[in-house]
Amino acid sequence: MKVPLLDLAAQYASIRPEIDAALDRVVASQRFVLGPVVQACEEAVADYVGSAHGIGVSSGTDALLVALMAEEIGPGDEVVTTPFSFFATAGAISRVGATPVFVDIDPATFNIDPGLIEERTTARTRAILPVHLFGQMAGMAPIMEIARRRGLAVIEDAAQAIGARHDGHGAGASGHYGCFSFYPTKNLSGYGDGGIVVTDDPARAEKLRALRVHGETTRYHHRIVGGNFRLDALQAAVIHAKLPHLDRWTDARIANAALYRRLLGDPAARPTDGSTRNPEGTQSPDTLVLPRVVTERHVFNQFVVRVADRDRVQARLAAAGIGTAIYYPVPLHLQECFAELGYRPGDFPNAERAANEVLALPIFPELTAEQIRHVAQNMVDIVLYG
Repeated sequence: MKVPLLDLAAQYASIRPEIDAALDRVVASQRFVLGPVVQACEEAVADYVGSAHGIGVSSGTDALLVALMAEEIGPGDEVVTTPFSFFATAGAISRVGATPVFVDIDPATFNIDPGLIEERTTARTRAILPVHLFGQMAGMAPIMEIARRRGLAVIEDAAQAIGARHDGHGAGASGHYGCFSFYPTKNLSGYGDGGIVVTDDPARAEKLRALRVHGETTRYHHRIVGGNFRLDALQAAVIHAKLPHLDRWTDARIANAALYRRLLGDPAARPTDGSTRNPEGTQSPDTLVLPRVVTERHVFNQFVVRVADRDRVQARLAAAGIGTAIYYPVPLHLQECFAELGYRPGDFPNAERAANEVLALPIFPELTAEQIRHVAQNMVDIVLYG
């Protein structure tokens, strides 16, 4: 049995008439840049997330970049963030000329540890940039309290977490900015690059709209320097057409994760008689650690386990026709381009251990129970019996 890491064709097949009709309407209109289709998408996504304003942009990376630009963060400034994330998190900080200041992660959630943030802030700190990794929110309440006391902006990297919730807030709606990606691998995706920034602040929203069109407020008049960060209408049409299906797809991801937990021996699913074997007949030794859910709604953009002998396990799964991925094999503080920051191996042990152990298993909504059982059985056989 072949089990891919992601099957976008299956999703498309399930909603093809809606997608094709949405694209046909854009092509017929011949309005491809911004316009009413983009505006409708922005309003729908902002409403879904729980924010007042949505500003569509060209990618999740550019969402982070334009939010930093809106705060006028640049050379001499510092932004506190996590070393365990996709490169864009720190790359955007560096691109505006600021310095990323890393804080180790909570090993249970892979997200930035809020208890370590304040000791890394200085007089040069301008913002905190937490990441809601793999579909689960970071601890926003303590982060927002630190930001309030120190007068810092909070820019949420929610690229992997649309629809996630904790403490009554949706991902992206707690901070001053929420940044999302519509890259094809995301829970809500377009057919190429795309992103959005959400905010409750009308002044910030107005500035973001200007920055995405070279700082233009009226045609050919520029009070600030921006960039070409526009979301095109074709991507907006796809995203808007998919949005009504997002909760159903998320529920399927959550159900798939629950089945994985049962099959792989989540301690919560073990029998009360004290045995180590669960009803499905598999075990969960210390060499296989399942993702921990500590928030109200984990949307499982990825289902990431920890495996001590990760590379061998991945190779064996590939030989069995099972797709996996490693997010992320090199933490940001050890990337060559950040060598001048002076970090060394051992500086952030939780992030470094995660980089050596994480393995993402297939979790997309269209997975069948049979496929999940196949993945789980191979995992158990490989991890337990070599």
